Amino acid sequence: MPTLLLRFPAGRYHATPWGNHVNEGLVEWPPSPWRLLRALIACGYAKCGWAEVPPAGRRLLNALATSLPTYALPPATLAHTRHYMPTGVLEKGREPTTLVFDAWAEVGEGVLGVKWDCVLDSEASSLLATLAENLGYLGRSESWVSAEVASDTEHVCEMNSFPCVAGEAPRPGYDQHWLIAALSPADYDAWRSREVERVLSEQSEAATAEHARVGSAAVAPYPVDLIEALQRDTAWWRGHGWSEPPGSRRVLYWRSQHALAVGAIAQRVRATAPRVEAMLLALTTSSGSSSALPACSRALPQAELIHRALVAQVGRGKRADCPELTGRDETGKPLTGHRHAHLLPLDLDADEHLDHVLVYAPMGLADAAQAAIRRLKRTSTKGGVGELRIAIAGQGRLEDFRGLPPQLRSRVELLLGPQGGARAWASSTPFVLPRHLKRRGKNTLEGQVLAELASRSLPPAIVEVLAEETRNLRHIARVRRPPAKAPPSDAGFALRLTFETPIRGPLALGYGVHFGLGLFAALEANPEGTGSPFRSR
Repeated sequence: MPTLLLRFPAGRYHATPWGNHVNEGLVEWPPSPWRLLRALIACGYAKCGWAEVPPAGRRLLNALATSLPTYALPPATLAHTRHYMPTGVLEKGREPTTLVFDAWAEVGEGVLGVKWDCVLDSEASSLLATLAENLGYLGRSESWVSAEVASDTEHVCEMNSFPCVAGEAPRPGYDQHWLIAALSPADYDAWRSREVERVLSEQSEAATAEHARVGSAAVAPYPVDLIEALQRDTAWWRGHGWSEPPGSRRVLYWRSQHALAVGAIAQRVRATAPRVEAMLLALTTSSGSSSALPACSRALPQAELIHRALVAQVGRGKRADCPELTGRDETGKPLTGHRHAHLLPLDLDADEHLDHVLVYAPMGLADAAQAAIRRLKRTSTKGGVGELRIAIAGQGRLEDFRGLPPQLRSRVELLLGPQGGARAWASSTPFVLPRHLKRRGKNTLEGQVLAELASRSLPPAIVEVLAEETRNLRHIARVRRPPAKAPPSDAGFALRLTFETPIRGPLALGYGVHFGLGLFAALEANPEGTGSPFRSR
């Protein structure tokens, strides 16, 4: 008895039951006998070079049509997706869409067995094996299949779907459903003879040429045999007034109640991304013009805009729970030690316009922060014109950014310092005092700088004020937007810090430090001058 073993490489079987609309979300499970026979015929024409069904094919199909198959169904789950498909017609300047369901049986690596209770000659058996080997899909075109004929010694799982027998009582644990199958060849021939005789008897008895033509048209809707009927497509039989294919019949099958389970929607569990030290964002405009990017002097307000957009992405209308971006723990208490995210706007191509933003967090950026940064695609331009587009340029450890292209790498070296660290650092953006300046005590300029270094577990340094550089930095925005607190004094300083031992960057101190203020550049990274990753000189 021939047995087909069907596997589904994509883990899915797509087919709509006969007489149902695709949007009903139903699946024909198991595949109907009619569908299986037509799939074998289609494979013969597409893969085996048939110009017509060969004699061995006719014997094979007639034998399979004589017997209703039984099935060994693997565990399967009913699933579907919903698509809003365009209609191709404009209405009031817009193209409307229509809702379409795509339902399938999720079978995974399960094997479907189909067994016919019939006997095939050797040539028909060989042809069935060839057709099975070349069968590419079953059902809709996305329902890929891999088929083979089971050997006589190969074990097939217990059959759990089979035709209902007249007078048989319902079985516990099984339910009934309809499948479409072919008539047996003998039944088809008998049915066609009766129908043709009936149609011709209704014609006029006048033996004229017109009668012969009318008689030929009258019997055209009745294919000459079952093989011919199986090859007629939907357009043909609908064109001849059929509501179902001629030569087909509906057969009631028993099926295990658990053969096609309907469960709760599976929640996809996304793998948690490991923490990263920093993410680099590239800034562009819709026009692609670099001159339309924000000026370097607008670093603070631009960083605030991006920060607010990131927090909104995390919260999505609710309270944002992301310490790396908000700077607060789950109770709302501010974090200490400046270990949360710093948004450092950078001018890596030295054209006086901000082209990148480094999101750097000593505590690391966890999965939620990374996801929010990736979702952010655009924001407004502070101090510029139009929309600002944002894309991920890189992520990882700070040291990884030394691998940027040469035209950008030199500015990164200024920001990070040499690999062994730098002893001397100079202001790129103004250092704004976090507290009121005093002439004596811990709140002098030097005292506040040393306190800032200590809060970051950095060693003390010699502090020098660069008078000329202080004047050059005076045009840079230094006050955050309300409701954030303003600095005690709207004044900025350019400083030179000299450490006893080398340290690594980024180094940022003072008020507004998380939004680009108080940023320093390593002097050893640029022997010819101070340079700046924030602005050109």
